[in-house]
Amino acid sequence: MKLLKAFVKVSIVPMMLAAATLAPAAQLSTDARTAVPRDVQQLVVIDYRAMQNSTAAMDLRERVMPPELKEFDEALRKSALNDKDSIDQYVDELAFALFRPSASSDALVTVGIAQGQFPYQDILANFRKQKVKPTLVRTNKIYPMAKTGMVLCFVDPSTMVFGAKDSVVKALDARDGVGPNLLSNASMMDAMKTVDSAPLWSILDEKGTRTMMKQVLGEAGSVTDFETVQKRLLASWYGMNFQHGVKFDLTISTGDSFAAATISSLLTAAVTLRKMSGTNAEKQALSATTVASNAGLMSIHFAASDSQFNELLHSPLFHSMVH
Repeated sequence: MKLLKAFVKVSIVPMMLAAATLAPAAQLSTDARTAVPRDVQQLVVIDYRAMQNSTAAMDLRERVMPPELKEFDEALRKSALNDKDSIDQYVDELAFALFRPSASSDALVTVGIAQGQFPYQDILANFRKQKVKPTLVRTNKIYPMAKTGMVLCFVDPSTMVFGAKDSVVKALDARDGVGPNLLSNASMMDAMKTVDSAPLWSILDEKGTRTMMKQVLGEAGSVTDFETVQKRLLASWYGMNFQHGVKFDLTISTGDSFAAATISSLLTAAVTLRKMSGTNAEKQALSATTVASNAGLMSIHFAASDSQFNELLHSPLFHSMVH
């Protein structure tokens, strides 16, 4: 759970947003992928439709749904949907990208991408009825969302880009070829191939992986061994599903066996220490966590039954994870 806590904190949307049993893969369309700028630090993709078929998943959703998504849902209903409607009923996949506005920038901004069967014409008609006027960026129409400061743009009838205006404009630049997009980022595209068959997955670049590992290791992240190998962290990716219990698999690419083995040893030590002070539910979770390394790749696997995971949901540690 110490490890999971760090993964939750580093995610754009907490990875504990769960897919349901027998959920299909959460894959992005070409339009959605091209709307992700090339310098993405982390991309999280969720099979949003599948969550609604699972009581446990919906419970998790209520606990950890990002405030920004709730705010967007409310603003969309006020601006373009009937009062009884919610964005939930139209979204199939939901993605959030945390990216740098330029390759030389250290700043990070977020954009959301929703795929689904939207009542496209009805939404546009309601915008006109509400006298909501779009801003044009080339041929793209960007609509303001009530008083939230958020905007949305349909890049096609089934793909919606939303977020702060500057972030959405950057995403549109990527999609229109004005700026580079995710398809030109070879390392992230390679990482995506290994996990995009999962109902919930995420990929992180070099900087994102280092940030995640520092949070995972805590005080252990300041030891000499980690300082030596952290520059060799190249990328990471994880997938999670709820088929026959809860399963989580993370892989970190280091490029060489020594770095992978060193990180594996540090994580194993962190797990051992946590077992000594955790609650019974946390100890059970850690006992079901394995850490290994092989040929430049370090992997973490976590598995729990539905009942064990339900115990974790009500633990003080989980409460601290999502706040």
